[in-house]
Amino acid sequence: MTSAGAASALPAHFVWGVATAAYQVEGAAGEDGRGPSTWDAFCAQPGRVVDGSSGAVACDHYHRYAADVALLRDLGVGAYRFSFAWPRIQPTGRGPANAKGLDFYDRLIDELLGAGIAPAATIYHWDTPLALEEAGGWLDRDITGRFADYAAILAERFADRIAWWMPVNEPNIVTLLGHALGVHAPGRRLGPAALPVAHHLLLAHGRAVQALRAAGAKNVGTAQNHAPVWPASDHEDDRAAATLFDTVFNRVFADPILLGRYPEGFDRLMPGPVAEDLRVISEPLDFYGFNYYSPSLVGAPARHPEASGLLALGDGDGAEPLDLPFATLEVEGYPRTDFGWPVVPGGLTELLVTLKERYGDALPPVFITENGCSYLTGPDADGRVADGARIDYLRSHLHALEAARAQGVDVRGYFHWSFMDNFEWAEGYTQRFGLVYVEYETQQRFPKDSFHWYRDHIARSHA
Repeated sequence: MTSAGAASALPAHFVWGVATAAYQVEGAAGEDGRGPSTWDAFCAQPGRVVDGSSGAVACDHYHRYAADVALLRDLGVGAYRFSFAWPRIQPTGRGPANAKGLDFYDRLIDELLGAGIAPAATIYHWDTPLALEEAGGWLDRDITGRFADYAAILAERFADRIAWWMPVNEPNIVTLLGHALGVHAPGRRLGPAALPVAHHLLLAHGRAVQALRAAGAKNVGTAQNHAPVWPASDHEDDRAAATLFDTVFNRVFADPILLGRYPEGFDRLMPGPVAEDLRVISEPLDFYGFNYYSPSLVGAPARHPEASGLLALGDGDGAEPLDLPFATLEVEGYPRTDFGWPVVPGGLTELLVTLKERYGDALPPVFITENGCSYLTGPDADGRVADGARIDYLRSHLHALEAARAQGVDVRGYFHWSFMDNFEWAEGYTQRFGLVYVEYETQQRFPKDSFHWYRDHIARSHA
């Protein structure tokens, strides 16, 4: 096994955790009153998911949660970030709660607390109830009120036991991949016309914060997705394209929450009474959580006809290419995960420092709500999963986090993605991000070498 390295320099109160999402792990898609979601419908469409799979069974966490929490206890984490499944709580996204859905999360939360693990809850991790999508989904302002009602149901039942709340996971990815490019559910290809989705997700966040606070919830924050944006060259066109991408990908989703305003010009592109909405969107937070995976290299499309990567994904279905004012390129010169993503731990330091410099006193304490990598290593004949590359990834990114703290960034916690291998959205079961290997045919769990490394690292940090 790869050496565990030196003990962490992080403070004793630092929160160590792991993360999952309901549709990726729970399964039981048709059980106990759960309604269909946009992802159920998306997965049923041929060609949408690489291996033709779905989250209908996934890791069967719905039935195996007690054994999974026992693994979490063995891992020694102080917190577990999971998500509530909206269609399990409200099968159509409106109306009274489904009692059996609430009961499941009661059991999960009580099991976590009994193991000494603090629950960290995401209210929405992409599984929009299908009935709401068919009524307009995130393009329709009405969904923000529905979301506030849903948040209120959760807060009334669970506010006394949830340690941290995150209303919306990665609103920029829902907007970009789900509505602009169409490679995630609900599969809309709206291009720049997807901007109203961004506004409604942000407004839903703000309304949920209000609902949570009204019910006495503590520690309310975010689970954004951010990336450093690097220009492809010093050419003014590439720099301008990178600046615009940074604005659209990062600042459109952070500025309204932290500063109460959109980047210049974007308020005119948003629907509804924007000034009034911004007062809701910018409700004060207890922490600012974000997910980091890798930087984005961006240039002007006219200068880079070879461009590939994130934005090119939208053209994989044979549809006409979207006319976007930026192009993403491959980040070269770094190791790559089995997903093909570059491993750039310094990007995490850069991002943390940039957030501190950009937002100053408006930035509350920070949590890394996701960070991880996909490597496909499986168990050997003895059941050992020797994923040394994931250990190297973990070590290097924790060092990067410490470097940001040394520069004055108030980072309070780190959640590794993911606790266990799971359904990786449009990639199906072809990628493995977990500290625990899941054999999907048998549902057997195999803690990987990285699981043991992280466990030992956490234990030393508390010594």
